[in-house]
Amino acid sequence: MSIPGPTRKVLVLGGTGFVGRHTVAALLERGVDVVIGTRQPARPVKNLPAVIKTLERRGVRHEAHVTPASWRPLIHDVDAVINAVGILRPWGRATYERVHHLAPAALAAACHEQGIPLLHVSALGLRHDARSRFLSSKKRGEMALFESQAEVVIVRPSLLIGPGGFGARWIKRVADWPIHPLPCSARSRISALRVEQLGQCLATLACMSTAQRKPFQRCVELGGPSLTTMGGLLLALRRTRFPLLKVRIPAWLARLVAHVCDALYLTPYSFGHFELLLRDNAPARNDAATLLGQEPAHVAARLPRPKPPRRWLPDASL
Repeated sequence: MSIPGPTRKVLVLGGTGFVGRHTVAALLERGVDVVIGTRQPARPVKNLPAVIKTLERRGVRHEAHVTPASWRPLIHDVDAVINAVGILRPWGRATYERVHHLAPAALAAACHEQGIPLLHVSALGLRHDARSRFLSSKKRGEMALFESQAEVVIVRPSLLIGPGGFGARWIKRVADWPIHPLPCSARSRISALRVEQLGQCLATLACMSTAQRKPFQRCVELGGPSLTTMGGLLLALRRTRFPLLKVRIPAWLARLVAHVCDALYLTPYSFGHFELLLRDNAPARNDAATLLGQEPAHVAARLPRPKPPRRWLPDASL
């Protein structure tokens, strides 16, 4: 059964990364042809399903694509683009400004020229007054996309848990430590989401027609089924029965450690994460159940293994 409507070939930028690989798997399950955009297309990537390893790859370095003209050869033959690229810390020319702001803005302009939709993966909790350059650059990128004439849907997930992610691996590792170090300021509530289900939501949006996407009004916020603190999340992911000691870290020390981690490129903990933990990280309107067709799974739940690729017919009621 073929895909109805125009979506038959999708370019997934960051398709071998944490969010991208799960999005690619969900698109393949729906029978969509997928092209992967990645920094090193010839480089072997571990832990990818065999079917993904055989897909076409195109070399894409966001820091080098800050004009619409530079994007045109990469998107000329696709029906939609999903941008799942982000950097935790800058490196060389790959600055926050280029990767999070200028490149997505130029991509949106190129997509508008070609008349194809762009799904841009952002994050919850971005604010104009953020001091973190990581967060403020993402916010500027969002604003540029909102101001563009392209058909754009900005997807804002909460904290992501699941296989394949640098940060997610660290959270699961810390969950099993005998000591849970928690900043005193980290009392906000989190609506953590399984990354596999984010991939499914992105695939569903990509397969929708323009009319079906219209009710989302250019922005989709996604989260898990419940709210919890960071301490509660660590407990939910904890797999050991060893005694647990919770240690409250003064806010000034937690902030200092974040700056040290940023300066030395240590662990995924950053000043941006420190700021995010100061406020609730939950969707104002959670669209996950609508896009999934069911309530999102708990972060500690075991999801079924992905099914082999098959053809899929989007639900016309969405």
